Amino acid sequence: MALRIGRHGKGWQVRPSDILRVGPGFDLGGFDTSATPGFDGGKAAGEAAIATLGARLAELQEKLYAESRAGGSRAVLLVLQGMDTSGKGGISRHVLGMVDPQGVQVRSFGVPTPEERRHHYLWRIRRALPRAGRIGVFDRSHYEDVLVVRVEGLVDGDPWLERYREIERFERQTEEAGITVVKCALMISPDEQLARLAERLERPEKFWKYNPSDLDARERWDDYMHAYQDVFDHTSTPSAPWHVIPADRKWYARLAVTQLLVDTLTDMNPSWPPPGFDVSAERARLGALLAERADADGEPPASRRKGRRKGR
Repeated sequence: MALRIGRHGKGWQVRPSDILRVGPGFDLGGFDTSATPGFDGGKAAGEAAIATLGARLAELQEKLYAESRAGGSRAVLLVLQGMDTSGKGGISRHVLGMVDPQGVQVRSFGVPTPEERRHHYLWRIRRALPRAGRIGVFDRSHYEDVLVVRVEGLVDGDPWLERYREIERFERQTEEAGITVVKCALMISPDEQLARLAERLERPEKFWKYNPSDLDARERWDDYMHAYQDVFDHTSTPSAPWHVIPADRKWYARLAVTQLLVDTLTDMNPSWPPPGFDVSAERARLGALLAERADADGEPPASRRKGRRKGR
């Protein structure tokens, strides 16, 4: 299903890849985290659009996976960044949950293990890149090393400009290897985050998602926003741009990411691989087997199938 854009009716009025992409002069300080840029419609229309897009996303992902089984090397990497409670996990569950699980690889990057600390910070990232035919999802990513590491003062010195260059080079190499990178920053307001944290403490089934350090990070909110602004300024490139997504409305964030993935895969145009066998010959062989079976049973195969359906 192609993206329909128009001035009338509910739906996308502008391609999300155009309106959400970080461009020259982007200012996070003036960003409205509760807006729904480019989409004409409310929650009900958004959720209906997600359901429709889900079928298209599943079809495109299956084509990409089938292509890899025939020797294709392409894949997609969805990078999700955002403050705690911004909805990264919800994207993995509700958006990527609409496609065949065997075609998805989800990886979350927390505090590095002792082994990971012995290597360059990109070592663990390279090892987690999606295999051919898959949609890889990074719930947090290599950008933790220029966001949390920077704000929390976890390394000495001022290595950020060098790290931005390393990350840009790494993403360019990733693209050259056939992996299309889709970078999404889910941005919420401090008030919305506070409400979501409070909800976690009101529901026992959400306790496991609560971390006392989340409140500590809130005290450095401005520092985090400054770090995000620098990330956008230095690492949003023509081949791997950042998409900054308002995330106060969960339905909009999920819709935007779904549409971005559908558009990305549509542009990649994966196709069903040609058969590695003679289709006519195999149809003839199968037809002969079915005829033998019918002669042995004295009943046409079609009749037996109808009988089985009635007996269910």
